[in-house]
Amino acid sequence: MIHSAPGRGFTMARIGIGIIGTGFGQKIHLPGFQALAEAMDLQVLAVLGRDGDRIAQVARQFDVPYPCTSIEQLLEIPGLGAVSIASPPFLHYEQAMATIAAGKHLLCEKPVALAGFEAYRLLEAATARSLIHAVDFEFRCIPEWQLLHELLMEGAVGALHLVTVDWLVEGRADPRRPWSWYAERERGGGALGSLGSHLFDYLGWLFGPLTRLNARLDTLIHSRPDPVSGDWLPVDSDDSCQLWLELTDGTPVNARLCTATWQGTGHRLAVYGERGSLVLANDNQKDYVHGFKLQRANAGGVLEPVEVPERLRFERTYPDGRLAPFIAIARRFLEGIREGETVVPSLREGAYAQLLMDLAQRSHREQVWLEVPVEAFPGETSA
Repeated sequence: MIHSAPGRGFTMARIGIGIIGTGFGQKIHLPGFQALAEAMDLQVLAVLGRDGDRIAQVARQFDVPYPCTSIEQLLEIPGLGAVSIASPPFLHYEQAMATIAAGKHLLCEKPVALAGFEAYRLLEAATARSLIHAVDFEFRCIPEWQLLHELLMEGAVGALHLVTVDWLVEGRADPRRPWSWYAERERGGGALGSLGSHLFDYLGWLFGPLTRLNARLDTLIHSRPDPVSGDWLPVDSDDSCQLWLELTDGTPVNARLCTATWQGTGHRLAVYGERGSLVLANDNQKDYVHGFKLQRANAGGVLEPVEVPERLRFERTYPDGRLAPFIAIARRFLEGIREGETVVPSLREGAYAQLLMDLAQRSHREQVWLEVPVEAFPGETSA
């Protein structure tokens, strides 16, 4: 059983993984780890969900030895060394803290908690136990995004003038989509948590620390039908999130996130500088990974496609675009366990994103600009 990170060169037994969650966990985490089983010498030992019958069926389908219905049951399984959490956000803190207390390495979905102080507690606890931890900020592993990062690090557009993000999708535009935990702000629902957590992470990765922010959050669809009774239930989570941000050099960053835009533009990041522009865009409304294209224009020129080099491309792609970048994150996590080395992105990046989400919520409530503590930035922009 693994209780701490081994030193370099240490020969470790097979890593036993437990998966929490039968939604994203079943669709992405479970097949993702199983795809790495032979190469990384691991076994998915357990899967956890609330419904005993359903979780037993999932375990049979994926040939997982232990179906579990409680975190306590999962953490007692012999040979379990790491846990991957893909449950709804309101469950993350309790499940992650139990995982850390049991001495297991942790991979967690974002957002890692419901508040910044919870995220930092997780980071402190995992660090105190010398455990490896990672967060599934998968945009860092998408080839087109990695190429954009390289070009920015090379200074491709010179001094920055403006950064804009439009992430406008129709996933929750239909008011008949059934009510779920996502409809409740205090349970982690809303565009700020689902999209904003990614935004805050990749802005830090690509451009470094933020210094100020202002936010407006709007609920556009105020009720949804109960999936069982059909009764219309109230919604208070945000469908729309508008952010005005500032980098350390004073560059403005404007972001519009919305999950209720029919025929929305998809996901578009534009970087404007003194020597030209870079535009990364994906208009695919059904898959937020498949479809990204990077374009570049020199000053006075026109946007032209930039081809992704072979060294950055996925070894394999899947019908669900989320699977390949998750596998890349999972590989980093497993390599970190094997080598005893810190993983990026980790709870450090997760806590920073959570801090920014907290500030965005406060900015909206108070209708003010807020300072972002630069010292909170994890300091890692290269991974």
